[in-house]
Formats: sequence, C-alpha cells, structure tokens
Amino acid sequence: MPMTLRLSDSEADALRRRAEFESRSMQDIARQAVREYVENHSRRDLLGQILDEELPRYAEALDRLGK
Repeated sequence: MPMTLRLSDSEADALRRRAEFESRSMQDIARQAVREYVENHSRRDLLGQILDEELPRYAEALDRLGK
C-alpha cells in the first residue's frame, strides 16, 4: 500500500546521510525502521499481556520467595 511519509528537514537530512553512509535508499532505511519498530513493540506488548495474565496466579509464591 503506497503512503507518503512527511519528514522535517532535519529528519530528511539525517535519513539521507544515513542512507548514503550505508549505500542504501532512503526508502529502504525507512521501511526497515518501520519493521523493527513494529516487531519490537509487538514483542513488548505480548510480554506485557502475558505477565499481566500470569503473574497474579503466582503472586503468593512470589511473595513468599521475596521474604
């Protein structure tokens, strides 16, 4: 799905410099950044959900271990 990404001048300049440094396109760098962001946040959200659901089951045992 096509989209337009609007960057500030300083963001565009930083992206351009990074792309030149890596000999890659600005689009490739931006797409990789989006993939990494989604992957990292998806893992964190999943872990948070699991902890919210499972920790209460073990609260008493964890409390005892902490004493």
